[in-house]
Amino acid sequence: MHGLINRAMERFLRETFGLAAWRMIATRAGLGFDSFEPLMIYDAALTDAMIGAAEQVLDRPADVLMEDMGTWLVSHHSGERLRRLLRFGGVGFRDFLHSLEELPARARLALPELKLPDMRLTDLGAGEFTLVTRAPFVGASFVLMGLLRTMADEYGSLAYLEMAGQGDAGDVIRIQLLDEDHAEGRRFDLAAGIV
Repeated sequence: MHGLINRAMERFLRETFGLAAWRMIATRAGLGFDSFEPLMIYDAALTDAMIGAAEQVLDRPADVLMEDMGTWLVSHHSGERLRRLLRFGGVGFRDFLHSLEELPARARLALPELKLPDMRLTDLGAGEFTLVTRAPFVGASFVLMGLLRTMADEYGSLAYLEMAGQGDAGDVIRIQLLDEDHAEGRRFDLAAGIV
């Protein structure tokens, strides 16, 4: 598992629940260190142990924690770069959904060792989609759901998402785009920060 993913989970847990909670999680998971190095590769079992420990220490289901992390990734001020990167996926939420299949390959251009879930979107028409994803760690599909919910808000769209199935062939997220122009989306400038 790429350290960048583990470090993001660590930061989410630390910033949301506090340093004391993070230390209990790290101890219970048997990490043997205080913090993940973002550019190292770790055994996926450590990621699973961290998620399991967080579930126990915080007394929250792993799927809820992981979905909250997905929301945090793009809504927290430290996620501004990720939010901007994702906004390049399209002018509207529908375009963004259609760009998801390309996201893992685009991420590998910057970080060849980073393995994001493979995604396959099926447009069923009338605003209904299914997204099949093969998650690299337990809970990754729920992180994706939190991210998708937040990106719908980012674009000003009203969408309903649910986990429609989980299995060896992949996790299935059902997406209903109820109103593409439900509200004014968050401001996005292509050249932000350039004077």
